[in-house]
Amino acid sequence: MKLPASSPLSAAMNRRHFLRGLGACIALPAFASAGASRLLADTGAAKLATTATGAPLRTAFIVFPNGAIPGAWWPEGGETDFKFNPTLAPLAAVRSHLQIVGGLDHANAVGGPDGAGDHARGNGVFLTGVRLNKSATNVRAGISIDQIIANQVGHLTRLPSLELTCDATRKSAGCDSGYSCAYQYNISWANASTPVTPENNPRLVFERLFGTGAHGERAANAQRRLAARRSVLDYVMEDARRMSGRLDTGDRDKLDQYLTGIRAIEARIQQAERFGPNLDPDRPTPAGIPTTHADYVDLMYDMMVLAFQTDTTRVSTFMLGHDGDNRSFSQIGIAEGHHDLSHHQNNEERMAKVALIDQWYVERFAAFLAKMEATQDVDGRSLLHNSRIVYGSGNADGNRHSHDNLPVVLAGGGGGLLTPGRYVKHEGKPMSNLFLSLADQVGVKALERFGDSTGRLGNV
Repeated sequence: MKLPASSPLSAAMNRRHFLRGLGACIALPAFASAGASRLLADTGAAKLATTATGAPLRTAFIVFPNGAIPGAWWPEGGETDFKFNPTLAPLAAVRSHLQIVGGLDHANAVGGPDGAGDHARGNGVFLTGVRLNKSATNVRAGISIDQIIANQVGHLTRLPSLELTCDATRKSAGCDSGYSCAYQYNISWANASTPVTPENNPRLVFERLFGTGAHGERAANAQRRLAARRSVLDYVMEDARRMSGRLDTGDRDKLDQYLTGIRAIEARIQQAERFGPNLDPDRPTPAGIPTTHADYVDLMYDMMVLAFQTDTTRVSTFMLGHDGDNRSFSQIGIAEGHHDLSHHQNNEERMAKVALIDQWYVERFAAFLAKMEATQDVDGRSLLHNSRIVYGSGNADGNRHSHDNLPVVLAGGGGGLLTPGRYVKHEGKPMSNLFLSLADQVGVKALERFGDSTGRLGNV
């Protein structure tokens, strides 16, 4: 039922639409001359979420769609003398900075009594490790590991986390065999019922990081926008308090849900105010989504590098495409859709095309890692050395829709906490065990279990 324009709840909803346009955030530079400990001086948390040298410890989770061709993905050989097969061959230049991790499973992504829907489960389970509720309307997953880490370290940066995608964003209606689109188009979850919607426009990502306008204007623009948001929120909260007494129980519940979102915006404003003036990088704001998919992916990777380099956030996710994505790759001579090809039925020609798509994604990932390695951090090491970057897919073999022995790469040195340069073969371990170990490294010591974990993953 449409609310009359004069109703209190309608006024609140109109303000909600207005507030959606107020969302630019600003960034704090990481000054090498000030020393890494300066970044945390105001928080009293100098030993939290940092490397042994005091540099920030970054964490990223990058997901590619539709699994991989196993025979082209997995290396040959032992732990340190392994040889890349074609899919991962583009990573040769950064070999010493990564681990190929075998034998990790997501049992809760297996259909079982829930039947079809492996693409939705592949995405929804990847960072949560929980069994999804199969419904188009009653969404229930679980908090994702990136948000658990962000809840631990997010107060140290202007943005607790940054969610990126090169895909459409959908949060409702049915998508895959009775599962909500929320599962298939989101990998980050604030709680069991709330996905953290990723941004797919590089321009909006840049403006969230650094503010609007040209170089030289962004700091002032950000301050004005922050003041405007504060003024509007003060008005909305005051008006809501007056409104509350005139609403029945049902409308009051709706208002409470609305105000929960408003309070979250207010908390972000307070965090931005605490961090002060923003960095204004001498580079143009992206015009929007590039015309070629390679440029699009590369630009979003660049946004992640900038966010980590400026210490605007230490936690990020990037969904390259939702599982089930049927994009064609004409730029490498493949006209058929990716998802259609992934059901190759062991046809060698179709498998070869899927392997080329897998390799294309790895090429873009390798270029990102090279930029991370070439970017100096506040301690003189590289951003890549001071990061933990998980690259993988929620499906293993797309032809079988399997979720065991998932294709996973763990890149970065974790500031000395990880042992890269290896091919590590586990045996049927939950993927959640890896996430539990990564959470330990940033101080989430109270987390006894995560998803379907059975313990910490040793040998990382």
